[in-house]
Amino acid sequence: MTVTVVTLLKRREGMSVTDFRAYYESTHRVIGEKVLAGYATRYVRRFLTPMDGTDQPFDYDVVMEIDFPDEATRDACFTALGAPDVAAMIAEDEEKLFDRSRVRAFTVTESVSNL
Repeated sequence: MTVTVVTLLKRREGMSVTDFRAYYESTHRVIGEKVLAGYATRYVRRFLTPMDGTDQPFDYDVVMEIDFPDEATRDACFTALGAPDVAAMIAEDEEKLFDRSRVRAFTVTESVSNL
């Protein structure tokens, strides 16, 4: 049974949307791929654009989704991510990109409608 973790992320204050997306995809994504390898089966970034097209502050800039094959693998991954050297590497890069006080992570329970 796939286990999905969804994380809502806000760019740091003063960083443009263009710079945020470029840095995430060129640098932070690579770190994510490195630390998730062997655990995750899918790592997706969904960058948010307001449907009304207004350029104004909003609560989050990206929805990150990570799939794991099961809860045990998810838990093992987060244990590995908590190792001091790994956690420090991630935190150092996150400081360049995110408002870390706004990070929110969830495990997803999915219900699908047949349309």
